[in-house]
Amino acid sequence: MKNRDIKKIVRDNYGKVAKQNSSCCGGCSPTQDISQKIGYTKEELTAVPKGANLGLGCGNPVALASLKEGETVLDLGSGAGFDCFLAANKVGKKGKVIGVDMTPEMIEKAKHNAQMGNYQNVEFKLGDIEHLPIDDNFIDIIISNCVINLSPDKKNVFSETFRVLKPGGRLMISDIVLLKRLPDSIRSSIEAYVGCIAGAVEKKDYLAFIKEAGFHDVKIIAQNTIPINSMVNNPAVKAIMKNLKMPQEQFQKLATSIASVRVFGIKPD
Repeated sequence: MKNRDIKKIVRDNYGKVAKQNSSCCGGCSPTQDISQKIGYTKEELTAVPKGANLGLGCGNPVALASLKEGETVLDLGSGAGFDCFLAANKVGKKGKVIGVDMTPEMIEKAKHNAQMGNYQNVEFKLGDIEHLPIDDNFIDIIISNCVINLSPDKKNVFSETFRVLKPGGRLMISDIVLLKRLPDSIRSSIEAYVGCIAGAVEKKDYLAFIKEAGFHDVKIIAQNTIPINSMVNNPAVKAIMKNLKMPQEQFQKLATSIASVRVFGIKPD
């Protein structure tokens, strides 16, 4: 499948998520429960506008980002704005947060949430993370949450993140990686792609892409396996299992190939 076809399918599906307030990457548990399991506190979940958290993440990059007052933050694949609003609370009125997302429905929802929460220091832009609508050397820190795995051109994503970061700027992302190669039947499944599985690459390749872009001190801050119960209850995973006639026991074995990671990198001065 061509890259543009993959992106269209992902864009269309996440457009539906924005309208339905449902999760593609999370399970069928309530959104709050999903978010607490992947690292968000109750205080954080109540500190953002209602409707900003769609339960789409696989970690909490803001918690590990060490944001400072007055910094400029960029969120890749900002969705309804959840992590942007948390970051905005940390950088304060002197800081700025920019969210970029390729789904018009998500941008519309995020802007509405910003207005409802009276966030003056947050801006949302429609655009691809492979071609960021951001000036060179403009951003202090880039965050992202379970989005880069969906890109068919991850090398260009990291090249772009390097371009827009200031010298000394940091990268702190949560994402899905593979611990070993998936079967071809899974990799070719569009349900698996939208469900944040088929688009993931092996951990060593993911880190290599970041280093090739020019980042230094690239390291994994945290790594966790994906809870099996959440995965088998995921509507996208259920579709994969049904289409491939895969028993739940077989998928449980397959799930040990998948992990969520928090990755750090820095652009040299």
